[in-house]
Amino acid sequence: MGQSKPKIAISACLLGDEVRFNGGHKRSELCTERLAEHVEFVRVCPEVAIGLGTPREPIRLVGDIAAPRAIGSVHNELDVSDALHDYGTQMAEQLRGISGYIFMQKSPSCGLYRVKVYGPKGLPEAGGGRGLYAAAFCAEHPDLPVEEEGRLNDPVLRENFLTRVFAYADWQQLLADGLTSRALTHFHARYKYLLLATHPEQYRALGQLLGGLNKHNLHELAPRYFSALMEALQKCATRGTHSNVLQHISGHLKQTLSADEKTEMQQLIEQYRRGYVPLVVPLTLLKHHFLLHPDRYIAQQVYLQPHPANLSLRNAL
Repeated sequence: MGQSKPKIAISACLLGDEVRFNGGHKRSELCTERLAEHVEFVRVCPEVAIGLGTPREPIRLVGDIAAPRAIGSVHNELDVSDALHDYGTQMAEQLRGISGYIFMQKSPSCGLYRVKVYGPKGLPEAGGGRGLYAAAFCAEHPDLPVEEEGRLNDPVLRENFLTRVFAYADWQQLLADGLTSRALTHFHARYKYLLLATHPEQYRALGQLLGGLNKHNLHELAPRYFSALMEALQKCATRGTHSNVLQHISGHLKQTLSADEKTEMQQLIEQYRRGYVPLVVPLTLLKHHFLLHPDRYIAQQVYLQPHPANLSLRNAL
């Protein structure tokens, strides 16, 4: 991984900025106290940026659920749809150095999922839509890890999002250091067990993709590889897939552990699989054994530490 902290764009209200329509904020303790130590936040409020005051008339999404308009909730003549879309496109270009984005949920500008869209009868349409700024931004960065703050309260989604953020930053560092066939092949090798935990089929497919790698197609193939990698990492690992990976990794110790140590390792993996202990328990024992019996291939595996240890993200998995 790169030495600098990954940059994450974030809805400014989540950092405590008083930019909400009512002059308030939606300060997130998770973001401001737990994540801020490990990432560099870039605050954005599109509604203020396009000239809406604070406090202000709330806007809402109306019309076609596939292409809604952002209209004033009191004055229908207030239409900021184009302004939000254009600002999303502008910021997508301006924020090319970020490794992730945390959006404010339910917002007609920033919400990612199930934002209320009001139909012709004035009732919310089933399923909802996406905030107009977020939609424009994400269309320009389809591989970027994005999430809503509310969903980050789920420990599985939180760990998955931050795993993807640090993987994205890792890729940015690879490109900054200089893309080569060797660097790309090494990158894939380092992500073997992380991919096996999230999307085993895609690990094999990506290996086959790199099988056709040569110096002539490197710059065409690398972006395809990375897009497929980020799509695969969106899938959340389960206790079953984690257990499978733990078994694979422990296999590298079969020549060095005693019979009792092997039994203990297997018991902990099984206890994790059944939900009796969190993932950090068998992982800690594995890391202990590899400290005593170093293995170069295992030492480079991102799976063992995909994000800073003191985020404690795997304590709740």
